Amino acid sequence: MAPSDDDSDPKLPFPKLSRRAFFTGAGASALSVTLAQSVADAAPASPAVLGPEPSSLSLSINGRTVIVQADPATTLAELLRNHLGMTGTKIGCDRGACSACTVWLDGEVAASCMTLAFDARGRKVTTIEGLSQGDELHPVQRAFVENDAMQCGFCTPGMVMSCAALVERNPKCTLDDVKQAVSGHLCRCGTYPNVFKATLAAAKGGGKAKGNS
Repeated sequence: MAPSDDDSDPKLPFPKLSRRAFFTGAGASALSVTLAQSVADAAPASPAVLGPEPSSLSLSINGRTVIVQADPATTLAELLRNHLGMTGTKIGCDRGACSACTVWLDGEVAASCMTLAFDARGRKVTTIEGLSQGDELHPVQRAFVENDAMQCGFCTPGMVMSCAALVERNPKCTLDDVKQAVSGHLCRCGTYPNVFKATLAAAKGGGKAKGNS
């Protein structure tokens, strides 16, 4: 019988596999599965998703805890003004360029129009309303009045917050320090010279509010 021209053979030979190769391959497979599981277990849990409905929010503002219902997209400036009626914080440009909305977060200046309210959780928020101690004005607030550093007053709260933060941090601040502190503030009335004078006067007088000493 003539040999077939079809060289395909359904009974193809399997490659020879030694005991060493078998156990090595099996061990590598088991190790891969173990490593993959370890990576999966170590992966951080996904953060809770907020929205689109309002959610409960607890914040520390001027030394007291407030709880409100807010949309996750609400900025801190919007929450202060529209939810809590704390209108001392002004919204000017609403994009972090004029600094009228300046507040303190853990004692550091921050643009509240560029800060989501939910991002302020666990931090101490201080606004212009909380800068004084009862009827006792902060030295910078008092110096602004005494040195006529307020014109229309719209930029004043933000200016005061930045200047007060500087004086609290550096009671021996210089004119250059004050200029740097208010470099991001827009005063349409152009009362910068009086702002400089007031801040330096507050620093010279001690600079810190009684409650912060």
